[in-house]
Order: sequence, then C-alpha cells, then structure tokens
Amino acid sequence: MVATMEKRAKQEKDIRVLETFIGCYCRSKHKSPKGVLCEECSVLLAYARTKREKCPLDPKPTCKHCHVHCYGKAQRARIREIMAYSGKHLMLRGRLDLLWHYFF
Repeated sequence: MVATMEKRAKQEKDIRVLETFIGCYCRSKHKSPKGVLCEECSVLLAYARTKREKCPLDPKPTCKHCHVHCYGKAQRARIREIMAYSGKHLMLRGRLDLLWHYFF
C-alpha cells in the first residue's frame, strides 16, 4: 500500500511538472492566458497524463532514458520541443528546481 501511494505521488509530481512545462510553452507560443491551455495543448496534456498513469515501469525512468516509448512519434517530438523550450525559458526566469528534471 505504501509503495502504491509513493508511485501515485511520483505520478502526480511528473504530471505537475508536465503541466508547468506545457503551460509555459502555450502562454509563450500560443498567447493563451495564464492557467488556460489552448485546444492543442490541452489534448497533448490529456494524452501525456493518460500515458503516464498507465506506465508499466516501476520505478519509471525519465522518458529520454526509457527503453519503452509509450508516446507516438508525433507526440514524442512535440513533448521534446515543449520540454526544450520551456526548460530553458523557466530556468532563465529562476525556476532552478526544474534543473534536475531538465537534465536527467
């Protein structure tokens, strides 16, 4: 039961980081207001959330180090683009807590 709670907490943390990255990208590129995602980004976030929750690996490695790619090629390329843009953008704005996620 404790392992299940820890796994769920890790999933939620990963999803929150993903929401932060996608939100930053959407605000900058699609000019959406803070806290609101455009249709395209909302669909991508829902897709990513579903895939993260269904990940069979425990402990889950970061996607770039994973041997099982659960995202489709188009979604993986889009997430890679969002992570690259948002990671640099957020670090320049002082979000140094995301350094670990960005590089590992």
